[in-house]
Amino acid sequence: MKTALPVLQRVNKLIRSCKMSGVFPYSPPVNREMRELDRSFFITRIPMCAVKFPEPKNISMFAKNFKDCILRVPRIPHVVKLSATKPAEEPTSVPNKKLKTTDSDNGTISKGVLLHDSIHSVEEAYAQLPAEALDFLKENRAEILAHEYVLDYDFWKAEEILRAVLPEEFLEEIPTGFTITGHIAHLNLRGEFKPFDSLIGQVILDKNNKIECVVDKVSSIATQFRTFPMKVIAGKSDSLVVEQRESNCTFRFDFSKVYWNSRLHTEHERLVKQYFQPGQVVCDVFAGVGPFAVPAGKKDVIVLANDLNPESYKSLQENIALNKVAQTVKSFNMDGAEFIRRSPELLQQWIQNEEDGTIKIPVPARKRHRSQQQQQEQPQPRFKEVPIPTRISHYVMNLPDSAISFLGNFRGIFAEYNREDGNDEMPWVHVHCFEKYPPGEDVTEHELHARVHARIVAALKVTAHDLPLQAVALHLVRKVAPTKPMYCASFQLPAAV
Repeated sequence: MKTALPVLQRVNKLIRSCKMSGVFPYSPPVNREMRELDRSFFITRIPMCAVKFPEPKNISMFAKNFKDCILRVPRIPHVVKLSATKPAEEPTSVPNKKLKTTDSDNGTISKGVLLHDSIHSVEEAYAQLPAEALDFLKENRAEILAHEYVLDYDFWKAEEILRAVLPEEFLEEIPTGFTITGHIAHLNLRGEFKPFDSLIGQVILDKNNKIECVVDKVSSIATQFRTFPMKVIAGKSDSLVVEQRESNCTFRFDFSKVYWNSRLHTEHERLVKQYFQPGQVVCDVFAGVGPFAVPAGKKDVIVLANDLNPESYKSLQENIALNKVAQTVKSFNMDGAEFIRRSPELLQQWIQNEEDGTIKIPVPARKRHRSQQQQQEQPQPRFKEVPIPTRISHYVMNLPDSAISFLGNFRGIFAEYNREDGNDEMPWVHVHCFEKYPPGEDVTEHELHARVHARIVAALKVTAHDLPLQAVALHLVRKVAPTKPMYCASFQLPAAV
């Protein structure tokens, strides 16, 4: 027993090192031939020993005073539930469940503390524990019991399960990344993982409680509506209609028929908060289901929102009603080029259709004291009148593949703005774009900025004198790939257009 302590300390030093480095010493059983998920296969039984104390308070004392003697493995608690016992019955170990100590007519659920995992039997415990620990156990009438700790399918992480079933040559990049839209998890599996899609999808579905359906992108976006073919690889397949919360708004749409990217939520919020002000007019050229338009409308921004996709237009209308912004957001179903050219006309039509060119926005009644409410009738809704400006303040163009090519449609539509101070009244344009470059090319942000600027100047058919480089603010939205950054270029339209 005297020589056991240094060995025990070395073992636990290794365990503590594993804990600090995040390395878990156990792994699930391996079956690389599995194609349909068999949850019962992933059970690992670990023979251990647990110490049971008549007085539960001694569990914490033992764990504190003999840290090197108890289990110190990440993700496995050293305090476990033991069996329900009745008088004159010997305690036995029970499956791992949520730890709870209760008393009932049928017996008592007791707790025990696990000894370190180098001890697999009661005999080994008495042989390896230091004398001080054994004395403590004896003084407090503790029992050392055999305990089988079970690691089942629910215990293992998704990556651990997939590492146990996918071919070895694929283990360097396990496909566990996905985006969530409503109740749907969206994967973009590489070609080599396609044969295992249902297996991967089911594991991801099991390991994420809020997910009800997993889909895989079958091919890249290739339609004019920016939708992509998808395959349901796990979960419910009867409906892909989702509800997504973003910017204190609710969006409802069919994920298979419209474009939605949950990774863009910070960009939606950035433009609405940083640029769009209450009472201004914003034209959303490629509005989709409304992630810019609806939050802006809630902010009392006056929005003309357009999308060519009939399904997006349908969902846009629904989301306008769902979020009660019909007074501030008008929807259109046009080609983006036509919408840009007609936008000043569409704004004038809106003004003419409203009495005195103003819109009435409901204002929630202030909360009154309960007794006052009981004495008075329900107050009528109050409104604030907001005049619709005759000038458009912003255009947002979120179609990164081709939005820049639409800029030429601004030429001539603001002819009446051409005065000496006209540039102060010209609207801002926020155009999203990709600026791809070849792998291995050493390119700086300044060079990418210059390239985007050159494309904008060419599309507008103006010169760098009309729109200098420094007049175009370039914001990195995200990197779709290492050499495919997505930007938002913001600039005030030059009077030359």
